[in-house]
Amino acid sequence: MADASKPKVHGRGNARLDGVLDFVAFAAKPMPLVTLLDEAPRRIAQIFGADVCSLYLVEGEHELVMRGNVGFSSSAIGQVRLQIGEGMTGETVEYMRPVSSDDAPHDASYKHFADLGEERFPIYLGVPIRGKTGAAGALVVQRTKGTWGDADVELLTALGAIIAAGIRHAELIDARRDKPVSRKAGGGTRKVTLTGRPFVGGRALGAIAALRRPAARPNEPRPETNVKDDRRLLRGAFDVADKAIRGLAERARSMRIGDQAAFLSTYVEILGDMRFRERADELVAEGAGIPSALSRVARDVTRTAASLTRDPFLEERARDVEDLCDALVMLAATDKRAELPTKAVLVGDALSVFDLLISARAHPVAVALTDRGSGPRTRTLLRLFDVPAIVGVEGLFRWASDGDVALVDADHGLLVINPSKAEVSALREYKRGQEGLD
Repeated sequence: MADASKPKVHGRGNARLDGVLDFVAFAAKPMPLVTLLDEAPRRIAQIFGADVCSLYLVEGEHELVMRGNVGFSSSAIGQVRLQIGEGMTGETVEYMRPVSSDDAPHDASYKHFADLGEERFPIYLGVPIRGKTGAAGALVVQRTKGTWGDADVELLTALGAIIAAGIRHAELIDARRDKPVSRKAGGGTRKVTLTGRPFVGGRALGAIAALRRPAARPNEPRPETNVKDDRRLLRGAFDVADKAIRGLAERARSMRIGDQAAFLSTYVEILGDMRFRERADELVAEGAGIPSALSRVARDVTRTAASLTRDPFLEERARDVEDLCDALVMLAATDKRAELPTKAVLVGDALSVFDLLISARAHPVAVALTDRGSGPRTRTLLRLFDVPAIVGVEGLFRWASDGDVALVDADHGLLVINPSKAEVSALREYKRGQEGLD
């Protein structure tokens, strides 16, 4: 009787099979979304011998956003966006079928992104990632030469299905459709992940604090103050502000963004305007108090600008004066109700010079702004602020409240409110890795 044949055990040694099995083992473990976004493209690129691997997520109604990538500059993450049906990747999601090309830049449906240099990798394969009720995203591999065979298409499609399970666990919120649960400020809501555009890279953890201004108290009696002390405090505030603004302007020049920060020169001119200083000092000397005196000065400037022919320059200067007066109030006589907690994640609609003069004193760890925070001045100030920052966060104030713990991942453009222990642990591991690079 012939010996029974023995099954073949496929041991390690087949690089592609080993890579697939390692990926399956990796993806089977619960993990933060950021780990999936970082690791999945890297591992899949190795499996396929690809120069580029990109992971796109469906956000909003019809938008595909690159949230994970290897092979392109990290600045592409969160910035490369397509409508479903746009480009080959958009077609992948529209048809929910794989799309491939041996010469992608010359295909009719190709979508060119000038900053990617994507034409270097013309051998393209994209597959859809299925969600619970439709498309969740797309997985794309690209390389410089060769072709993609049927086995490649089948394998990438299967790996996309594995990624889909990890994405579902991430609880990525569509801010336009999901409704926040009933909650109180300072915590108590479930974990929520909001998306935005990365602006200043990095990751940080802190308590959320809304950007704020001096509290308005027109009907409150003004406490008795010493006029002499008020005049001294006001002069000191002017000197501190002048030094800080000049320092910011110098920093902008060293960062080679002096042209974008040219508006700082207006603040230097205002602070050097002796009529402005003298009028504020005169009102304080009359006993008006610093907040009231500066408020009157700002109103006078605004009234003058409004009385003249509508001049955009004068209107903007009036807003700058108001912004500066608010900062001088805080510098001269700290308003406890406008103070921010230290090491906070600042959230708001936009950033102003006030925030670089005042909010920065609380040493915030990160900034998250709504879709209103897209103006050129805000973007320049974010660069000068120099902490991890994301902009265009939809639904920010629907989900975030003062005191909530938040993780800002400005490498991928994610804001995680009430992050899990695993996400906090992943952040600490990331920080240790960054320290090791320094």
